[in-house]
Amino acid sequence: MTISTDPRAEALDRLPVREAVPELLRALDDRGVAVLCAPPGTGKTTLVPLVLAGLVGGGPVRRVLVAEPRRIAARAAARRMAWLLGERPGGKVGFTVRGERQAGRGTVVEVVTTGVLLQRLQRDQELAGVDVVVLDECHERHLDADTAAAFLLDVRATLRPDLRLIAASATTDAEGWARLLGDGGTDGGGVEDGGVNGGGSEDSGADGGGGGADGNGSERWDGRPGKPAPVVSAPGVSHPVEVVWAPPERPVRPPHGMRVDPALLDHVAAVVRRALREREGDVLCFLPGVGEIARVAGKLGGLDGAEVLQVHGRAPAAVQEAVLSGTDGGRRRVVLATSVAESSLTVPGVRIVVDCGLAREPRMDHARGLSALTTVRASRAAARQRAGRAGREAPGVVYRCWPETEDARLPRFPSPEIAGADLTAFALQTACWGDPDASGLALLDPPPAGAMTAARETLTAIGAVDTAGRATERGTRMARLGLHPRLARALIDGAKEVGARRAAEVVALLSEEPPREYGDDLAAAWRTARHGGDPYATRWRQEARRLEHALTPETSARPGTARGGDGTRGGDNGPARGGGPHGGDSLPARGSGGPHGDDAVAGLMAALAFPERVARRRGERAYLMAAGTGAELADGSRLGGAPWLAVAVADRPVAAASARVRLAAVTDEGTARTAAAALASEGEEVRWADGDVLARRVARLGAIELVSRPLTDPDPEQVRRALLEGLRREGTGLLRWSAQATAVRQRMAFLHRELGGAWPDVSDAALLDRADEWLGSELARARGRADLGRVDAGQALARLLPWATGEAARFEELAPERIEVPSGSRVRLDYGADRPVLAVKLQELFGWQEAPRIAGGRVPLLVHLLSPAGRPAAVTADLASFWKDGYRSVRAELRGRYPKHPWPEDPTTAEATRRTNTRRSR
Repeated sequence: MTISTDPRAEALDRLPVREAVPELLRALDDRGVAVLCAPPGTGKTTLVPLVLAGLVGGGPVRRVLVAEPRRIAARAAARRMAWLLGERPGGKVGFTVRGERQAGRGTVVEVVTTGVLLQRLQRDQELAGVDVVVLDECHERHLDADTAAAFLLDVRATLRPDLRLIAASATTDAEGWARLLGDGGTDGGGVEDGGVNGGGSEDSGADGGGGGADGNGSERWDGRPGKPAPVVSAPGVSHPVEVVWAPPERPVRPPHGMRVDPALLDHVAAVVRRALREREGDVLCFLPGVGEIARVAGKLGGLDGAEVLQVHGRAPAAVQEAVLSGTDGGRRRVVLATSVAESSLTVPGVRIVVDCGLAREPRMDHARGLSALTTVRASRAAARQRAGRAGREAPGVVYRCWPETEDARLPRFPSPEIAGADLTAFALQTACWGDPDASGLALLDPPPAGAMTAARETLTAIGAVDTAGRATERGTRMARLGLHPRLARALIDGAKEVGARRAAEVVALLSEEPPREYGDDLAAAWRTARHGGDPYATRWRQEARRLEHALTPETSARPGTARGGDGTRGGDNGPARGGGPHGGDSLPARGSGGPHGDDAVAGLMAALAFPERVARRRGERAYLMAAGTGAELADGSRLGGAPWLAVAVADRPVAAASARVRLAAVTDEGTARTAAAALASEGEEVRWADGDVLARRVARLGAIELVSRPLTDPDPEQVRRALLEGLRREGTGLLRWSAQATAVRQRMAFLHRELGGAWPDVSDAALLDRADEWLGSELARARGRADLGRVDAGQALARLLPWATGEAARFEELAPERIEVPSGSRVRLDYGADRPVLAVKLQELFGWQEAPRIAGGRVPLLVHLLSPAGRPAAVTADLASFWKDGYRSVRAELRGRYPKHPWPEDPTTAEATRRTNTRRSR
């Protein structure tokens, strides 16, 4: 037996996925689709594509496309595969990411990001020349990956039944993906007429003019269960990974928005130091974001014999390559990384993983137009993936910074991005694909209806789709720029005003948020990037060049003379003002050649990209955005005092009243009006505000009030509605409630409570519900709060009495205002309590054996017997019992105090009187 000494051959031989390759190839030959489940370190990202391409194992040569969710993973996978072949990227193995391509005619395995794959599918739905597509790391559920899978299944079903598709992941919902690929794929058969978009050549691209068999995608995938795709599992790496539970000693606050408790970061740094003491090898520490990485790196300063490295999407390529190339046997390394290091990357030398247990997921606030990342607990699948990094090369250990008792409560898988992200770019992709509502696409999770509605509204406003949701020519052009549709709109329309280069430079800044040290002023950040030599500035210049070249020569012409992509001016290719459905109106002239200063250009571009975030100053550091959300600048911001801002980046902390401005540009009202024309409105406004009817003519930009003038003769119907709104807000107390009116209301309430039926409810809620009915004429005459204050509520209430049934005539009988007592007095009843009360001097009831009943004899009066001074002496509902048992004690107590008043021994036979003894004797 010959033992190979070639390190590359040895590396290939050691990859466990080799055992699963035969089964995978059989599955592809049989069904054309497969799900590959292979734990970290098995070689699914490197060996499998090489075997599929015939570069290893001697099979037929095929062209393989491998899609990775991140640029760093795409580059690393291509470099690893090229090394295994003894080459450099660009030969048989290459890669393409946004702004960088190392591939040639001889490339048979090309690694791309899922975003690049989507762009290719929109240009060439058949993927001419591609034999196999591998969607790697499907478990991460990125929106681009889910979309690419749906499009590829559509292609297989309609155009390319021979195209082979593999969904590969280390930890995934294999059953769900198998069902999806089985349902959405095809077992063979002919190609349906019409294709995906009515064409498949490089030049045709996605024109939104067709779809599936009937042009709208409705027959692509009906969701009916079919035969699941084969699931092929590869054995995991045999190196065991020990789990050490290392929760904080004291409770830490859970993540809140983007905020992570500093106490947790202190603890993570302490665990890293502990791991370095207890174990051998390099440390890979997972943290949720760049900010947390920087803070933990600061806490690890001065580590003896260890180098601290930072790996994330913004890290310089040289740093990423240094981390992935491994150590030279010198100092140990502590690699602080985001979830970018979970998948597709092997960090050589790592034997220890420290997992903080947090991750970042996108969230979209559709009501306010704000999208942001939020910190969440990492899923169990992510935790397993992270732990696996420690066992890639040898036995390892993972330190988990949460209690073991909480582990079972973690979500099983990460939330799919489609469930909470901004779907504007997704909606444009599906519109260009010919399926505006994505109903015909095979997706593991359907897009939320509300998010899709918000996305379509945005796309309609910028002219990317028509009123039916179909992609316009302008929308297709936007989709091909590889930008969010908002930024594509800014690039296309802004270039006509400021030139292609300057527009591309600002959009490049907006496409990847500058480092925090650049500040919150977009124009100042632009100048910093322009003259900077840091890694961000290098990436920015590269992206700016890409965007400038992506624009057509006509668009790149001098400001004011640009033409659309079809050689015409205006139309669907014209600049979108955000107002009309096609975005076809030109931006107004801004002097000769448009704005020239950095501040003016930055303000215009940010406003074009985010029109609902143009904001006007309303306080020292406070602004109101057109979307209606308040925004606040940080202390010391150089933007403070600007009358208008175009906010590019903002986040709204949970439970906060206002958003925090992260990046904005100074602008002016004219630019704001132009960019946010879709939000402009002007008209009469009659409403209840500040305690009275406010009637005026108002011009607004969304929630921002621009100009207002009083209305001298407002529409009476609008005034009536405003008065009703005032009553709903402030209650019936706006009316004049005399004592008589209050008494009438109490009597009506008594009859409603005791008799019900036709007798109306006169509670506040009921009266407000029927305000039109009982206040009709008064409301018709009223013009404001003062008029309401003159309305006699009691007189108006009489309209609610049951006149139609005739019961109203019995109102006085059933709920009398006064009762005549034995003394001849007519005493007013009090209906304010639960039972009606007759309050009368004791001497006026002599001879009365029983108090009368009201409400048709159903309700006895509650008698309050008063002393000669009018103070309560006794309360009873049974006079006969009082005269018999209670009167003696009252008489004994009060006779001496009031000797001039009669106190007979037998009150039942005495004459009732309201006078004293002296006056009676006269």
